[in-house]
Amino acid sequence: MKIAILSCFYPYRGGISQFNACIFKELGKAHDVKAFNFKRQYPGLLFPGKTQYVSEDDNAERIESTRVLDTINPLTYSATARKIREWGPDLVIIRYWMSFFGPSLGYVARKLKKDCKVIAILDNVIPHERHFFDTPLTKYFLNGCTGYVTLCDAVGRDLVSLKPEARFMTTPHPLYSHFGEKLPREEAEDMLGLRHGMKNILFFGLIREYKGLDILIEAFGRLEGDYQLIIAGEPYGSFEKYEKMIEASGRKENIHVFPDYIKDDEVNRYFSAADVCILPYRSATQSGISSISYHFDVPMITTDTGGLKESIGDRGTGIVVERPDPALISEATKRYFSEPELVESMKENILKEKQRLSWGTFCDRLIEFYKTL
Repeated sequence: MKIAILSCFYPYRGGISQFNACIFKELGKAHDVKAFNFKRQYPGLLFPGKTQYVSEDDNAERIESTRVLDTINPLTYSATARKIREWGPDLVIIRYWMSFFGPSLGYVARKLKKDCKVIAILDNVIPHERHFFDTPLTKYFLNGCTGYVTLCDAVGRDLVSLKPEARFMTTPHPLYSHFGEKLPREEAEDMLGLRHGMKNILFFGLIREYKGLDILIEAFGRLEGDYQLIIAGEPYGSFEKYEKMIEASGRKENIHVFPDYIKDDEVNRYFSAADVCILPYRSATQSGISSISYHFDVPMITTDTGGLKESIGDRGTGIVVERPDPALISEATKRYFSEPELVESMKENILKEKQRLSWGTFCDRLIEFYKTL
């Protein structure tokens, strides 16, 4: 079978590009797969981070792709559809995570051959940070697709709220496995300049308002002096608010900030040093960070939002608090470090999840779903 994937690939960085590389390689074991990439993903003025691209020394997966779609140049929309039609796929897979992509991806989806099925993998249907145009642009995209894959039940519910007749399958986010092996803890701590013998808490990933880093910093200020907080990730927007909170926390000397995009070959040092990863999110669907935590056998503490209870609490791989509240986060953290048998149980459950959440299983389910459309 011929399968085209239209989304971001190398040289674009980030979790979605990494996810796409993984399914490209897995589907390529049994099918003829071709990657169609963005020529321009976001205009520079609209991108909140430092860069959209991997650096020369990043060991990101270099998937060969056809770079054709410019999201703000409608002339490339028809050119993209034409190139995909000329290649003649049986299935086109499109990733969708924000309404900005609705016009370009929705147009391409509509202009493919009638016998070509289009499956959208939906990271989000209703975005974390909402705008008045989200619903019409998302509906435009959804109406161009044949079927949908959601990564948690929460996104499935959002999909049905906009398109009640949607044919979709829900299957969990597979585990990332390209970040290397876990390092000895003290070696990782030395690489990060951390003190040994402390209780290490990790906040990892792009820093955005909905991810609740401010909640975690306030919670950390309620803990004793034998805790260390590791903040690793590039801020989308100003970091000034968080700097002021760190200064006022009374625990500044125990907070270690690495405010940059973390390259693939550096991820292991952060998770190898961590006892627990905390996701104090105000809103969420699913989180790719949980996939990385599983890879490195690190349990999590998270809030009950979106699909996080479903993917972490219900699987016994972390503690879920009922809302994004500093007092609840700090109490859950104290509980985590005071109940070693609970931690051991979580790590045993993570091993089970690592067996269940393979890329092979994900792609097999996707192909079986395609056959039903």
